[in-house]
Amino acid sequence: MEAVLGAHSRPDRGLSERTCAVTGQKGPPDAMIHFCLSPESLVVPDLRRKLPGRGVWVLARRSVVAEAARRQVFSRGFKAKAVAPEDLAGLVEGLLQEEALQFLSIVNKAGLVVAGAAKVETAIRAGRLAALIHAREASGDGVAKLERLARARLGPSNLTQIKLFSSSQLDLALGRSNVIHAALGEGEASAAFLLRAQRVTAYCGADAEIPMDAAQNRGGEDAVPD
Repeated sequence: MEAVLGAHSRPDRGLSERTCAVTGQKGPPDAMIHFCLSPESLVVPDLRRKLPGRGVWVLARRSVVAEAARRQVFSRGFKAKAVAPEDLAGLVEGLLQEEALQFLSIVNKAGLVVAGAAKVETAIRAGRLAALIHAREASGDGVAKLERLARARLGPSNLTQIKLFSSSQLDLALGRSNVIHAALGEGEASAAFLLRAQRVTAYCGADAEIPMDAAQNRGGEDAVPD
C-alpha cells in the first residue's frame, strides 16, 4: 500500500525515540509502526519507514493499532482528516507477514533453508542451526520430535522456533509443496528474516518461540538490503 504523501508530514529521521500516539509510550522506531497520510487523506502503514514525512507512530501491537483506528487518533495526530481502513490492524499484520515471508524467500535463495522432516533432522545433527520453522498445521508429535533432537544437539537456550505461517504460505515463500517443517542455516540472510519474524510475533502475540534477542545475536536488521 504505497502513496505519495502530501503536506501533513515532515522529515523525522533524526530522532532516536518515537512516542506512541495511543499510549504515550516512548520507544525505538523498531517497536513502532509508522503511519503516513496520503493526498486522499488515507492512513498508510509505512513498515520500512521509507516514505517521507514525520507521520504518526503507534506501538507495534495489534490491539493498539486497532484502538488507534477506533479512537480516530490519526486525525488528531495529523491535525487533518485521516481515514483509516476498516481493518487497519489486520492490514498491518498481513503486511508484516508478507515482509517476513519475502525475507524467508531470500534466505531460501541463499541456500540456507532445508525442508522436510528427514532433511531437518540431518541439519540439526550437523549443528549451526539458526532456527526451526513449523507450519501452523504441523502435528504436535512432529514438532516435539524435532524439538527434542534440536535441544539435545544445540541446548535449550540456543533453540529458536517459529510457528507463524501456514503451510501454503511457506510453500509460496520456498517454492515447494506441502512444507510442514523447515530449518534455517546460520547466515546474514537468516538473521534478517528472524528480525522480521520477531516483529510479527510481537505484533500479534502469535505462538512462536523467538527469544527477543535471538535475531540480534545473529546479525543486524540491515544484513540484507531491502
